Amino acid sequence: MAGPMRHGPGAMAVGEKAKDFKGTMKKLLAYMRRYLPSIVLALLCAVGGTVFSIFGPKILGQATTKLFEGVIAMLTGTGGIDFGAIGQILLFLAGLYVLSALLSYVQGWVMAGIATKVSYAMRTDISQKIDRLPMSYFDRVPHGEVLSRITNDVDMVTQTLNQSLSQVVTQLTMIVGVLCMMLSISPLMTLIAICILPVCLVIVMNVVRHSQKFFRRQQEYLGHVNGHVEEMYGAHVVVTAFNGQEESIETFNGLNEKLYQSAWKSQFLSGMMMPLMNFVSNLGYVAICVLGGFLSLNGTITVGDIQAFTQYVRQFTQPITQLANISNQLQMTAAAAERVFLFLEEPEEVPDTKEPVPSSEINGSVYFAHVHFGYVPEKIIINDFSAIVQPGTKVAIVGPTGAGKTTMVKLLMRFYDVSDGAILLDGYDVRQFERGDMRSAFGMVLQDTWLYNDTIRENIRFGRLDASDEDVLAAAKAAQVDHFVRTLPQGYDTVLNEDASNISQGQKQLLTIARTIISDPKILILDEATSSVDTRTELAIQKAMDELTKGRTSFIIAHRLSTIRDADMILVMKDGDIVETGNHNELLAKGGFYANLYNSQFANGEE
Repeated sequence: MAGPMRHGPGAMAVGEKAKDFKGTMKKLLAYMRRYLPSIVLALLCAVGGTVFSIFGPKILGQATTKLFEGVIAMLTGTGGIDFGAIGQILLFLAGLYVLSALLSYVQGWVMAGIATKVSYAMRTDISQKIDRLPMSYFDRVPHGEVLSRITNDVDMVTQTLNQSLSQVVTQLTMIVGVLCMMLSISPLMTLIAICILPVCLVIVMNVVRHSQKFFRRQQEYLGHVNGHVEEMYGAHVVVTAFNGQEESIETFNGLNEKLYQSAWKSQFLSGMMMPLMNFVSNLGYVAICVLGGFLSLNGTITVGDIQAFTQYVRQFTQPITQLANISNQLQMTAAAAERVFLFLEEPEEVPDTKEPVPSSEINGSVYFAHVHFGYVPEKIIINDFSAIVQPGTKVAIVGPTGAGKTTMVKLLMRFYDVSDGAILLDGYDVRQFERGDMRSAFGMVLQDTWLYNDTIRENIRFGRLDASDEDVLAAAKAAQVDHFVRTLPQGYDTVLNEDASNISQGQKQLLTIARTIISDPKILILDEATSSVDTRTELAIQKAMDELTKGRTSFIIAHRLSTIRDADMILVMKDGDIVETGNHNELLAKGGFYANLYNSQFANGEE
């Protein structure tokens, strides 16, 4: 989801609205309850700073009156300008403005701290929530949506807390305070000034009504443009390989044109608001100046009061525009906060048992007891899967794509819970263990490698964070990774970039194998662990794996059946069922489904 657009001073921020504005704002206020004393302090400072600034024009008007009276006295020869009195007034005014600025500074400093703390707390809660969500959530929700919660939505809430919350108080205080000061100067002139308001409100409402649809289209098309760019950037190699650049550019130009059309219309309409309001305000100033001059000639008000009043009129119309903009900002903030709270309220994984079995009880015995499972309840893909694996057994799981091989591994590590039946580790149901503790007994090498932006040394050490440099070196040698690392300019201190594109796919696989070796697991899971290495490297890795799997229960998922010839047990899966069980020679002798798979690979020249 694209981030919110930022507009100029005259723009009206219009975006998605919350479905439950009141309920969301209550949750947000409850979330901020811990910062209530600081919020109260900030709002009091905001009110104080605004009140002190409101007195400024009237006091300045007194100085103007003194100056005017002095000039008149000089012209009539009855006296001169009282610079002492004017100096005292200006000195008092300067002190007032300094105090107002100081309070505004304190308010800004406190609110910035609150906003940052709320942002920190929200991101922490989201991060912790991600760890507690079931895998099924990430199967149905795009990763970009989750990322949007922790970036765009939290940023929107932070921005509003930092700016809009205190602005609501200051603008309301400004309206009330200025109105009082205007009434104290001249109720008649105030009445004329107030007559400007309905015209201003009509302008604001019309601009908002006409520009709102364009702002919403702008947000929509901005999301489409960002999504297309992200997709094309992520698949740049594929796009280039299939000569899809022209089609990609054509699609982008179409989306960009729609974004341009909606963006300039929304910006033009919102930009028209301030000039129109200034035009109406200027007409009001003319009327006020004419009336003020007439009242001054009659001795009803002073020249300084006219000058102060014109300043107040300008201050009176500005908060109305600001409050209209803030109201839309609050709607967008409520929508962002609503998405954050909905995410935080998502159903979590089934809690771990209160009295878990320690992982020290795991020795490698695995029993799949009539396991049934489906990613969605109405579609079961594993049907009555049963198998007994003794400690130290090397088990291969083979079968065509979609047979359920990787799914069984996910169930074993309890990424998902079985729909029916049970999986036992050394006689204990996997649900009797604490998830994190149980998974520490497993070592996994997946077909899709995952490395992070750090040195090669730290990527290997990720398997066991307390491992020494000697342990890292030993694991690297066992995984046949030491040689190629030493050919790099920085060796083990080579920093892998964000997508680890500065090393080959096969080298990535070797590093993940080294990471698994250093973790010293009790149960190994190898999901196409040698799929990205050449035949010579594969043989070396197989030798290392033979040493690694000694005394450990190992589950090996493989399409290249030559890699699992020496497996103690081969489970042949098809459509979620075990159709054959035995070792390599036994299964070939049966001449069944496994034999057909094996012989087809020879026929296709895959061996």
